Amino acid sequence: MAPARPKPDPAQTRAAVLAVADWLRDDTAPAPDRAEVAAAVRLTARTLAELAPGASVEVRVPPFVAVQCIAGPRHTRGTPPNVVETDPRSWLRLAAGLLDADRATAAGTLRLSGTRAVEIADWLPLVKLDAC
Repeated sequence: MAPARPKPDPAQTRAAVLAVADWLRDDTAPAPDRAEVAAAVRLTARTLAELAPGASVEVRVPPFVAVQCIAGPRHTRGTPPNVVETDPRSWLRLAAGLLDADRATAAGTLRLSGTRAVEIADWLPLVKLDAC
């Protein structure tokens, strides 16, 4: 059995999001280093899993992370019935409060499948950034 991951540190999570904040706010800003994006994505997703413990919804942000969250029926085999999937920038914009789930879904950058996937919006934002 793998050792348990340490709980995400809120200060470290906020710092990781702040490190990529210009890119999240501005479509013309250069993309940050891949390692910075990966850290911010992983920390925010793991923060979500910590705040909304459970295994009824799987949140996927390829290629960096997938976490299970939200209390309810546990999924153990095959494709989960409730999946949230998005790209790293959209995820971070959602996690930072710069994008809401309805707009992201309408734009096609947030894909929700299953009846419980929409509950993800109840847990966002995770790290509040002021809009531009």
